[in-house]
Amino acid sequence: MANSVTHYSFFIISAILASIFAFTKATNNSFSLDLIHRDSPNSPFYDPSLSYTKRMSNSFHRSFNRSKDFGSRSSSIVASNNGEYLMKFSLGTPPVHTLGVADTGSDLTWTQCLPCKHCFKQQPRLFNPKKSSTYKSLPCNSKKCHAPFSTSCNRTKRTCEYQVMYGDQSYSVGDLATETIRFGSSKNTQLSLKNTIIGCGHNNAGTFSGDKESGIVGLGGGKFSLISQMGSSIGGKFSYCLAPLSQHNHIPKSKIYFGTNAIVLGNKVVTTPLAKKSPATFYFLTLEGVSVGKKRLDFRKVSFSFGEGNIILDSGTVLTLFSPEIYVKLEAMVKEEIKLPTVTDPTGALSLCYKSLSVEKIPIITMHFKGADVKLGPLNTFVETSESSMCFAFAASYGVSIYGNIAQMNFLVGYDLKRRSISFKAADCSK
Repeated sequence: MANSVTHYSFFIISAILASIFAFTKATNNSFSLDLIHRDSPNSPFYDPSLSYTKRMSNSFHRSFNRSKDFGSRSSSIVASNNGEYLMKFSLGTPPVHTLGVADTGSDLTWTQCLPCKHCFKQQPRLFNPKKSSTYKSLPCNSKKCHAPFSTSCNRTKRTCEYQVMYGDQSYSVGDLATETIRFGSSKNTQLSLKNTIIGCGHNNAGTFSGDKESGIVGLGGGKFSLISQMGSSIGGKFSYCLAPLSQHNHIPKSKIYFGTNAIVLGNKVVTTPLAKKSPATFYFLTLEGVSVGKKRLDFRKVSFSFGEGNIILDSGTVLTLFSPEIYVKLEAMVKEEIKLPTVTDPTGALSLCYKSLSVEKIPIITMHFKGADVKLGPLNTFVETSESSMCFAFAASYGVSIYGNIAQMNFLVGYDLKRRSISFKAADCSK
């Protein structure tokens, strides 16, 4: 192939940029949502004043911050609030349309509520629990009040309160309650989840993505996450397929699936177990090594920190991040395969960049997960950071290791919480 990788750069942006989840279809035990990336002209976050390089720089720095947040997690810290995806849903009866940051690194779903003692600015109207017939505060003696995040009893109201904090010092404090969550815009296609535990935030502040969202949608693996609360209704299964962009802002729709539609099938599916590790929120995998071409880097021989669950699968992080001791060896292996002069990354975030690359010069990089080898193509390993630079989409981080969403692009990634496994299958996610 003689095509330049710069031609492929048009396909890379989708996995880097974030998305809004828009409902498309529901059946008895499954439903799917469209994904629209965050910085597209169709997104409320679209900012035409930002240059491409600036958008890339912002997304890279969010990756590094998220890794540090994951690593500093305590019982009251729930990762980063700057996820790469947004989710549309309705809350309460009658339903109030809400937009939240969809986060595979958080459990509790919460939204800003009236009365608001201290809230960040948002465009959607605040949720008023007094106007919802299905809203119920949790009493202090409820078993559900005993959560892995911080909870306490309001002795005046005798209701359960929560407090969640993020690694960047953002926070939400309010009432734990049960409420009805709905996906879909019409009664015929609507899916309702009754008695779902949510946080009704009356005191919220921090560096949230902007004034378009109202809170967090928890898609983590803990028992209070939206995924876990869906439980048997979706069989503990969900999957997504992140589509790459094509030229001229044509935006193919990505998808996220829940229930029977989420099962990843086919001869070329590879599956790796989810590691049992704390906190249960995160999706821990075991990565045994990485190959660049035919040369393999065995983590067990080069890292003192190697062990089960050494990397987190996360759709909210752009880059794939390793400890410095791993990354420096991986970068050296890539340099051995691509014998070309390097250039400086204009975003200042990535360390291995080239002025131009042809597809045939980029080696296949294989991620050796436990029991599953995932082969990554050029779209998953190199990203255009400007009109004159292509950079390796992996980086060193002193936080935890994360398998980011560039590496997941054009793969159907299936989560099975019942069997505790993750499946990968190469796919054309634009179709």
